[in-house]
Amino acid sequence: MSGRLVLVSTPIGNLGDLPPRAVESLRSCALICCEDTRHSGKLLSHAGVSGVRLAVANEHTEDARTDEVLGLLAGGHDVAVVTDAGTPGISDPGMRLVRAAVDAGYSVTAVPGPAALGMALVVSGFDTTRFVFEGFVPRSGRERGDRLAEVAAERRTVVLYEAPHRAARTVADLAAACGPDRRVALARELTKLYEEVWRGTLGEAVAHLAEVAPRGEYVMVLEGAPAATAATDEQIVHALRMALSGGADRRTAIATVMGATGASKRRVYDLALTIPR
Repeated sequence: MSGRLVLVSTPIGNLGDLPPRAVESLRSCALICCEDTRHSGKLLSHAGVSGVRLAVANEHTEDARTDEVLGLLAGGHDVAVVTDAGTPGISDPGMRLVRAAVDAGYSVTAVPGPAALGMALVVSGFDTTRFVFEGFVPRSGRERGDRLAEVAAERRTVVLYEAPHRAARTVADLAAACGPDRRVALARELTKLYEEVWRGTLGEAVAHLAEVAPRGEYVMVLEGAPAATAATDEQIVHALRMALSGGADRRTAIATVMGATGASKRRVYDLALTIPR
């Protein structure tokens, strides 16, 4: 019999969220693939798990770990995959090992557990019947502008991740793309002692982040776009000015405003030409 690849969710903050079945799975496997052996070693010590080998499988080494994992599975051994926090494969390593195991015909299963996106979504106060997870938006360039334009036009609730040192910039860019009145929930330090969920408009969120020292990865839950209405020229010009003042180049600002307003490219382009460089 061949072994199984087991994705084991780990706490996103509070160690009390590690379920008994996760501990059992970690204790019974032959290898635990993790992002950081020191971090995961502390978790195993807390859970009373010992004698199981740890191997690094992060964003840089996941592919290189594949042959070893497949060899263990072929020999009938179970292999676990964990990340520093949350569910493997969701904005974290794990997806490539899963793909390799599936392609090779091995069984893949999971021990469900914490995921920051799920917790932030359900406490946000926004519609949870339909939502989309965007993860981390691109850091710069046309790809970032295009993604923000898609987010701005999305009718479903949108969940994003962002690093603390980029949170203020991303919220400002979202305000430029979506307008300052779109509502957002900013969650950080979830399940920890200083858990915080801030709720307000994007315009208010810009001011809020300007006054605090962001710590901990943010989960941003954005209210879905309202039903499309015909934007006036004044509204389009205002949105363009907001995008440009937020640091977007003219091309990116045009794409962002097109997505937010539904206006045609020619109309937005012509109005952009009226704004002095």
